[in-house]
Amino acid sequence: MGTRDPRVDAYIDASADFARPILEYLREVVHAACPRVEETMKWSFPHFMYEGMLCGMGSFKQHCTLGFWKGSLVFEEGDAKQGAMGQLGRITSLSDLPSRTALTRYIKRAMKLNEQGVPSPSRSKPKAKRPALAVPDDLSAALKKNAKARATFEGLSPSHRREYVEWITEAKREETRQRRLATALEWMAEGKTRNWKYARS
Repeated sequence: MGTRDPRVDAYIDASADFARPILEYLREVVHAACPRVEETMKWSFPHFMYEGMLCGMGSFKQHCTLGFWKGSLVFEEGDAKQGAMGQLGRITSLSDLPSRTALTRYIKRAMKLNEQGVPSPSRSKPKAKRPALAVPDDLSAALKKNAKARATFEGLSPSHRREYVEWITEAKREETRQRRLATALEWMAEGKTRNWKYARS
């Protein structure tokens, strides 16, 4: 028997009115096609596990998505859509979805790939290690003088720290670099990441 995660219930309940019937339908189709599927939350989105990652769904302000972990192997060429996270494109209503038969076929393919232990093509190659982040002297000196900014910087993930460092060091003119440095300190003192303006609230 599969399992249902109450966090997925909460996620669906908190989604927009248009999204709830879509998410509920996708959930039911996955469970019907794969009775042993287990639900979980990963990266703040509902995911379905069966001998590894099977697929995940999500809702946004104006659309929903369904994505398969091994999508390039699940879908035949031309079946998958582009332009949104997931292989089914932007789902704004139940009519945007393929037939239940087609959805079940995709789920069964994904199940078989997991049963056979086939790795995901996009995730099977080990990533080259990035060099350790070198914090420039001017940023390091400025952070020493600003406790709030320093606390934020030290608490950021490596990728977020790198965003600040690269933004400052990629400035072509000294005036631009100093302006970016001052802005970075101001934002970090407020607990913000470099791309805070684009973060989903």
